Amino acid sequence: MATQVAHLDFERAIADVEEQISALRTLARERGLDVSSEIVALERKLDGLKQETFANLSPIERVQVARHPRRPYTMDYLEMVFTDFVELHGDRQFRDDEAIVGGWARLDGEPVMVIGHQKGRDMKENVLRNFGMPHPEGYRKALRLMKLAEKFRRPLVTLIDTMGAYPGLGAEQRGQGEAIARNLREMAALTTPTVAVVIGEGGSGGALAIGVADRVLMLENSIYSVISPEGCAAILWKNAGEREKAATAMKITAGDLKGLGVIDEVIAEPPGGAHANWEDTAAALRGALLRHIGELRQLPVEALRSARWAKYMGMGEWRAAR
Repeated sequence: MATQVAHLDFERAIADVEEQISALRTLARERGLDVSSEIVALERKLDGLKQETFANLSPIERVQVARHPRRPYTMDYLEMVFTDFVELHGDRQFRDDEAIVGGWARLDGEPVMVIGHQKGRDMKENVLRNFGMPHPEGYRKALRLMKLAEKFRRPLVTLIDTMGAYPGLGAEQRGQGEAIARNLREMAALTTPTVAVVIGEGGSGGALAIGVADRVLMLENSIYSVISPEGCAAILWKNAGEREKAATAMKITAGDLKGLGVIDEVIAEPPGGAHANWEDTAAALRGALLRHIGELRQLPVEALRSARWAKYMGMGEWRAAR
């Protein structure tokens, strides 16, 4: 579990009660006082505050939670949800992209391929991981691992957490758009069960490039959209400060997207969010993965692919040209 949690503005009341509990425990330890009843009362108050606060978050507040610097990342879930992870590197064309990690792991003892975006915890690691924004070689590495999963008939799990694909000149020169488009096509045709989970930010084609799965899940306080609220506000209102209005209009929260049929399940986070309780979040994710993979494994290959095709063709509205 995270030991040091930075608090967001709307978590101030929660932080105050946590500080009171900490102060009481310090007092009891230093002076040998029995303050157990006071601590129990404050813990009860804290649980209620967390429940109330996180049950009523606005879309822009969920954006803040999705971006929380102490939220678990892909490598954290690889430690908590999976075992025996063996990382595989490189796209066999240009280089290894540290913004995407992947390799073989075991889920409840069974081999699976896991691929995910990886952000950094500090500036040095963020530079290494490019702030979780992959280059084309990252997506080509992901595709190579997807094909390995298909070759050995093992389920594929992808963990999505990126503000988007890297838009730099070098990335464009090396075929960023082509790499993303190829992944979309190839994922749609894979012959092995696939489950994608948005664990934080799911931004644009950078997220979708590892997100065309049989089942798409989202953690409760994650977001999934074609553009960031700030980017949308800058385009529509010429003012990035209108991000709250944009976040509401874009329907980017897990609840909104489940209602629209874009995703298949919202995985509940513990009160206080994933950043405050890694273990319970990981347990919920593990349970969801086991359930969905178990269901998908029962389907013959053609039924799996047909259902996947129908899933994506059924999104949105189609009108025949006259």
